[in-house]
Formats: sequence, structure tokens, C-alpha cells
Amino acid sequence: MKKDVFAIEIIQDSLLAIGDEMFVALARSSMSPVIYEVLDYACGLTDAKGNLISQGNGVTSFIGMLSPMVQRVIEKFNHGEDLHEGDVIIINDPYVGGGSHLSDVGLVLPIFYKNEVIAYSANKAHWTEVGGMDPGSFTSNSNEIYQEGLQLPGVKLYQKGELNEGIYEIISTNVRLPELSIGDMFAQVAALKTGEKRITELCQKFGAESVKLSIQKLLDKGEKIVELELQQLPKGEFYAKDFIEGDPLKGGPYPIKVKVTISDEEFMCDFRGSHPAVNVPVNCSQFGLMASVRVMFLALLGDIDVINEGVFKRLTIMTDDNSIVSAKRPHPVSMNFEARIGAADLIWKALAPHLPERLSAGHLQSVCTFILTGKNPENDESFLIVEPSVGGWGASNDEDGQSGQYCMGDGETYNLPVEIAETKYGIQIDEYSLNCDGAGAGQFRGGLGVRRVYTVNNDAQKVSVNLGRHKFAPFGLNDGSEGSHNYLIIHKKDGTKVGPVGVLANYELQKGDRIELVTATGGGYGNPKERSTKAIEKDLLNGYISLEVAEKRYGYQNS
Repeated sequence: MKKDVFAIEIIQDSLLAIGDEMFVALARSSMSPVIYEVLDYACGLTDAKGNLISQGNGVTSFIGMLSPMVQRVIEKFNHGEDLHEGDVIIINDPYVGGGSHLSDVGLVLPIFYKNEVIAYSANKAHWTEVGGMDPGSFTSNSNEIYQEGLQLPGVKLYQKGELNEGIYEIISTNVRLPELSIGDMFAQVAALKTGEKRITELCQKFGAESVKLSIQKLLDKGEKIVELELQQLPKGEFYAKDFIEGDPLKGGPYPIKVKVTISDEEFMCDFRGSHPAVNVPVNCSQFGLMASVRVMFLALLGDIDVINEGVFKRLTIMTDDNSIVSAKRPHPVSMNFEARIGAADLIWKALAPHLPERLSAGHLQSVCTFILTGKNPENDESFLIVEPSVGGWGASNDEDGQSGQYCMGDGETYNLPVEIAETKYGIQIDEYSLNCDGAGAGQFRGGLGVRRVYTVNNDAQKVSVNLGRHKFAPFGLNDGSEGSHNYLIIHKKDGTKVGPVGVLANYELQKGDRIELVTATGGGYGNPKERSTKAIEKDLLNGYISLEVAEKRYGYQNS
């Protein structure tokens, strides 16, 4: 087998395909739009030690979360000795392996072949509900983890193939929409079993030793690719500072900093000196930080065709104990993506001037979480919308920024279609358009954010948002202008308005009120006066900029 390179390649390609197949299986059997429409989840395989082999991905940040989650399970269950065929472990603890926030629920299944663990099948998905003080379990005003939902520290949901009825009952009793959360849980189990079936088939066809050898060679390949890619990066120390904004009424913004050190052997990110953990839910744990830093690391490496644990062997992350980017229990982490994506964006900011061919100017950065809950006026049933928002990405050294895209932490996900939102929830969306505010001017301009306007169709609905970059705009590069801000305004039916605001928790609405959510335009690249006349006139024709902006920011003269 060691000499059969063709069989090794077949097994390796199969391992990569299994992650994708698991991903599709989960989407097709899930119950929540945030999964089957938005794709807020990931599936993957690890080896017997918990090293990532392959992954089918929706949310980019989950790339870094599956392997430490599996490693935590192995450690907890006596180094795997107390795991048995048919076991499924459920875990969402933010402070241990692979943790982000309580809404991201992970499942792990050990894959046995002839009484030996060959691999682990794992996934992590955003549940619509896990309990807590606020509907949707996304809270922007919690001050400790206990307010944010049900904590699952890594317990057996299935034991030797039998459902643990006690755990099932605890979950279904603690969540507001059990038909969704429980349905998604079983969809995750189905995806795990898909991975188990395919690994077993590979072992039956090629033998367990051949599969294990192929896994090791795949991991070695990942490490070798990074060894070569590190040679292409600039060497030295690079610095950046910024802020995690949070709620300005509760102490924000909070300063963060990074020193990036690159050598031929190592890529080190040192976040020491960032603000201590805070009692508002914008903290992230060290595992949340690791996940987003891994995403940023991959972006720097360029277009590589293998993503596994070997790729990350030369990545080192350093933090203070219990900082805003390495929070410990009981600090709240519901909006953890603000810290972990903000920290990854620091690496981006530090290196973008030195890698213009790989990194663009600043983007909207924030997940821009929007939560709307209440009663559907058509059937009086409770509804819950939990969705991220798209916005503008920064321009690069050879093209304009992308418009209407999710931030780097969300990856290959999608917005909830207007038709589904109106059909399922009985709300009215009056406008979903590009935010043509003229910001992010440059030789190449920043991508456009969006404007979404809702009309409230029933009394007592409530809205919550957490929008980063509502005070500090996305950065420009090489004389390019800054982008614009994320913000929300509530237009009351009596003519008054609330906002613009960046953070809002459970604000009660009345029928006839309108919600206006606006996301940022990305930063520009290069001197705006050097933008081509053809590009300016095309933007004018498309309505992306006004004539006033063209004349004032770009020096355009209408002939």
C-alpha cells in the first residue's frame, strides 16, 4: 500500500468529498432557515487524535472549531477510552475546545472499525434557540454566560446508539422553539452518520491501515504547503491597533492590539495588551479567537487546495489571561464574533499595506446581527428571525470592492430571502437595496453596503441588533478613503425616530413602525483622483455614486 500512490490519492479525495457530503446531508434534513437557507454550520472529519482532515463549510470561522472540539471530547472521555460505537457527544461550552457561543452547538461521533477508532465525524451548527434571557439566545445586553442559554459541557446525547432521553428532555424544555432546535439536532446526527458510513466503506474497500496512512499523508501535505507559502510572505514584525465597539452606554469601545511576527518557520500573532474581558457579550474565548485567526491565516496563504490540521502547525497565537479576546467563565460571549473577527481584522490591517496583491482595504467587519421576534399577524404564531447582514468589502490594488457580502467570519453563507421572510413570519420588507453613500472613494472604490427597511405589521414585536463598525469605519489603503458605518434607525409611526444606533436590545415596536438597517461601504484603495473616467461614468450610470460625489471626491468634470 505504501507504494500504491493511486490508492492513496483515491482515499484522500474521498476524505475531502465526505466533508462535502456531510454538509449537504445536514442542510437537506434541517428545520431552521438559518441552517438550510443561510448555511450557518460546518461538517468535517478528524483523525483518531482529533486532527482536522476535511471539512464542508458554510461559516468560515467554523474551520478552526471542529478539531479542538473533538480533542476536548477525547480528553474528557478518558483519552477516548470511555467512548463506544454509537456514542454521540453534544457540546456548546464556549470556554473549552472549539467553543464560540452557546448558539453554536457541536456534535461528535467516534467512527469505529473492527473495535478501533479510525476517525471522528463532527459538526457545529447555529441553533435558532438554546434558551436564555432573550428569544433566539442572541443577547446584546447579557452580563454573564448564565443569561445566554443552555450550556452543554460535552455529554452523551446517544450512548451506544441509544438516545439519552434525559438530555433530550432537558434540551426540549429549555428552548423556546423545540421543533426547530430538536429538528436541527437530529439533522446533525444524520450528517454524522453519513460520515461514519463513508469512512467505514473506505476501510472495507482499502483496509484500515491504508485509510490511516492516507490520512497522515494528507496532514503532512497540509504542513508542507504552508512551509512553502511562508517563504512568500514578508518577514518581520507588523503592528495594528483598533477597537471592539460594543455598547457605548456600557463602557465601549475597548482597545485591542496585535503584533504579527513572520519568519520562514512560524507565523505568530500576539494579542497581549488588549483590553481585559468585559461584562458585555462582545468577548470571545481563546478558541473563538483561534478560529478567526485561522481564517485570516488561510487568506494570507493564497489559493491552497488542502485545509486540515497540518496547515495550522506553524501558526502560534498569544494572549493575556482573560482578555476581551480570551475570555473565561463567566464572561458573556453571545456576540463573540465582534471580538474574534475584530482581532482577525487587526492582522488584516497590519499586513494589508505589505500584501496588496492578497489583502484588500477594510470591510464591514461585523456580522451585523439582526433579531426580530413577535407574533405573526396572519396566524398569531410566535416567530423569530435571527440573521446576519451583508455589507461592503474593501477595494484591492486592481479592482473595486465586492458589494453586499458577508463579513470574513461568515464565509460562504447566504441572506434569508425576502420571500421566505415575508411568507414564514408575516413581516413586510419594503426595501432591500445597495447603500450608495459614496464612501470608500479611491482609484478602486470600496464595495457597497446594503439598506434593508422593514415595516412592523403587529404590536409588541421586539428588535435587537449588534453592529460593529458603527463608530470606526473600515480602513482605506494607499490614500484610499475610509468606508462608512453600520447603523440602525427606527422610524416611529408618530414621526419620531430612534438612532442611528449600533447596539439595541429588545426594543419594543408597534404596528406601523419602520426599521431601517444600513451596512457599511468598504474602504477604498489608491488616490480617488486617479480613478478612470470610464469607471466613474459607469458608477454614475448604475447609480452607485451621485454626480456631487463624482465631482467632489473624484474630481470628475462632466463634459
